Amino acid sequence: MPIIADKKKRERIIALLEKAYWMEMETVMNYIAASTNLDGVRAEEIKKSLAADVTAELGHAQLFAKRIKTLSGIVPGSQGFEAEQSFLQPPKRTTDVVSIIKGVIAAEESAIAHYNTVIKECDGIDYVTQDMVITILTDEQDHLREFEGFLKEYETK
Repeated sequence: MPIIADKKKRERIIALLEKAYWMEMETVMNYIAASTNLDGVRAEEIKKSLAADVTAELGHAQLFAKRIKTLSGIVPGSQGFEAEQSFLQPPKRTTDVVSIIKGVIAAEESAIAHYNTVIKECDGIDYVTQDMVITILTDEQDHLREFEGFLKEYETK
């Protein structure tokens, strides 16, 4: 017997987890690009932060994948991927740190909004997924706050 007996509810939660999985995987790709492509003395702190966040975001993707499998879903392969983060693409100028900071903020805000949806969808149905996503949400809120702080510094210069 599946963990969530109601097939429609289980499929809805799995679909939300798959979206979360892809959001994290796309963020990993874009953080790697940004942490590699940025140039300049002022970019160093941002590059270090993004490089460190790759590990956290990849860990989130792995948690989502494991939960999809636990709920009797199939973790999608690369052919299921559709890019959505137009706001976090490499800028033409490799010293355009502000566009990367704003892109990270947009990515984190998008993740936070989606994870709040997952949390609500799981309420009263799947407390394990809900608890996991609440924990991941905490990480995303911390990342958001960090990059909002970076943006404040850049906007005052």
